[in-house]
Amino acid sequence: MRVGDTARRSRTVTTRDIELFTEMTGDRNPLHYDAELAARTRFGRLIVQGGVTSGLLNAVVAEDLPGPGTVFLHTDWRFLAPVGPGDEITAEVEVIGVRNDKPIVTLRTTVTDQDGRIVLDGRAVTWCEPLPGGGDARPSPATDAHPAPVAP
Repeated sequence: MRVGDTARRSRTVTTRDIELFTEMTGDRNPLHYDAELAARTRFGRLIVQGGVTSGLLNAVVAEDLPGPGTVFLHTDWRFLAPVGPGDEITAEVEVIGVRNDKPIVTLRTTVTDQDGRIVLDGRAVTWCEPLPGGGDARPSPATDAHPAPVAP
């Protein structure tokens, strides 16, 4: 891994993403559910929770760059524009620093929408733990969507 390396993922956001995030967190802000009310706000429409937007960065970091075994140590994110159901967002990370003494990597983090507008901008510091045995610990999406926790 080197400074300048990049990775990205895209997906179209849906109202189901709002529902799933609410189930997980309890965030029932009317801006996410009440279309009539949301239309009268500065957003002009329903918007997804910020965690839905930033969550795509989790997938890039854990799956692509730095990859499996990586966890966030610190994030500094600015949410610059709303994201709503139907928007296609692209999360991108770029390596901007690699420590030589520890497995710590600093990333530039950006999420853009289908119009190229930056909706989230910031940085993240990650710990890149080599997985035991060097294997890929990711579950297979088709066969093991909910793996059992691993005992310590």
